[in-house]
Amino acid sequence: MSRRFLVVSASMGSGHDAVAAELARRLADRGHRVDRTDVLALLPAGIGPGLRCGYRATIRRLPVLYAGIYAAFFRSGPGPRPGSAPLAALAEHRLLELVERWRPDVVVPVFHLAAQLTGRLRAGGALAAPSAVFVTDFAVHRQWLHPGNDLHLCVTAEAAGTVRQAVGGPAVATGPVVAGRFFAPAPGAADWRRRFAERGPGKPPVVLAAGAWGAGTRLAATARLLASAGYLPVALCGRNERLRRELSRSPGVWAIGWEPDLPGMLAASRAVVDNAAGQTAVEALAAGVPVVGYRPIPGHGREGVRRMAALGASDHARDAGELVRLLDTLTAPGAARDRRIAAGRRLFTGDAAACLAEVAEGRVAGAARGTAGD
Repeated sequence: MSRRFLVVSASMGSGHDAVAAELARRLADRGHRVDRTDVLALLPAGIGPGLRCGYRATIRRLPVLYAGIYAAFFRSGPGPRPGSAPLAALAEHRLLELVERWRPDVVVPVFHLAAQLTGRLRAGGALAAPSAVFVTDFAVHRQWLHPGNDLHLCVTAEAAGTVRQAVGGPAVATGPVVAGRFFAPAPGAADWRRRFAERGPGKPPVVLAAGAWGAGTRLAATARLLASAGYLPVALCGRNERLRRELSRSPGVWAIGWEPDLPGMLAASRAVVDNAAGQTAVEALAAGVPVVGYRPIPGHGREGVRRMAALGASDHARDAGELVRLLDTLTAPGAARDRRIAAGRRLFTGDAAACLAEVAEGRVAGAARGTAGD
C-alpha cells in the first residue's frame, strides 16, 4: 500500500540533504510518495539563511567559538541547559501548514532542529502523524533528543542505546544512509586512476575531505604533510574556492572544488583523511576505502571522529607521525587494510526506508508522550 512521507532536512552543508534524498529515493522505489522540505525554510524570513551563514563562518574561521557553542547547547550536563526549543517553535506554524496540505503518514526529520520541532508538536498533540527521526551523527548530542518523537533510527547500535536511555522510547540501528552508487562498481574509477597516475606517478592517492563548505583545521599543513610522506593529497574543498586556491599553491597537492563523481574518485583512492565523521566518511566506508580521522573540527566533528574510531570502523590519528604510520599500513594491500574495510562495511546493517515503512503501517509503538521542550 502506498504511503506518504514528509522528510525534513536542513541545508547545512550537503550531508543532511544527501541522506534526505537517498531516503526519498528508497521510499519511492517501494511505491511510496515522498515530499521534502528544509527546516531552515520553515523559519521566519531571514532567520534560516542567517543561521546557515553564521554556522558556516564560525566553522571555517572561528572554530574555538563553535566549540563553546557546542559545549553549551549540544553536550549534556547538569542543571538547566540552553536549547533550541524557542527556535523550533518559530517553525511550527509553517510545518503544520505543510502537513495539512501533504497529509503525510510519517514525518521524518534528518536534522536535529527538525527533530526538536516534530518532538514538540507530537508531545503537544498538534502533529497527528508519527515522527521517525534519522540521527545522522555517530555521537548523539542532546539536540537530537526529544521524547515526543515516535522512533529514532541511528547509524550504530551504540547510538541507538544512547537514545533509548535518554528518551525512553524506541530506537533502532539501521546503519548510515548512503546512495547505492557508492556500494556498486564505479564507472568513473578507471578514469580517476589515470588522472591520479598523471598527477602523482607512483604515489598512492589519499583524499583529504573538508565537507561541502571546505572547513577544517590546518588543512594546508595536512596536505603538505601527505605530499612530503610520498602520497598524492587530493583535497576536496567543496564550495570553498578560497581554500582550493590556497591548497593549489602547495607543491604536490591536487585541490578540487565540488566534485559530482565522488563514487569514482573514492573507488580509485587508497584512503580518506576525514575531519568530521560526516557523509563523505560513511560514503568512503561504503565504497570500501579506509578512513582516518585527523584534526577534526570541534564539537560534533571531534566527538564523531572519536566514536567512529572507537567502534573500529575507522582510525583516529592524534598527531602527524601517527597519521603517516596509519596511512602506510592502510594504503598497502594486506590483512590490516582488509580488516578495516570489512569493519567499515559492517556498519550498514539494515534499511532505514524499511523501518519507515513499518512506522507508516503502524508496526512501531506509538509516540512516547513526554514534556515538550529541551
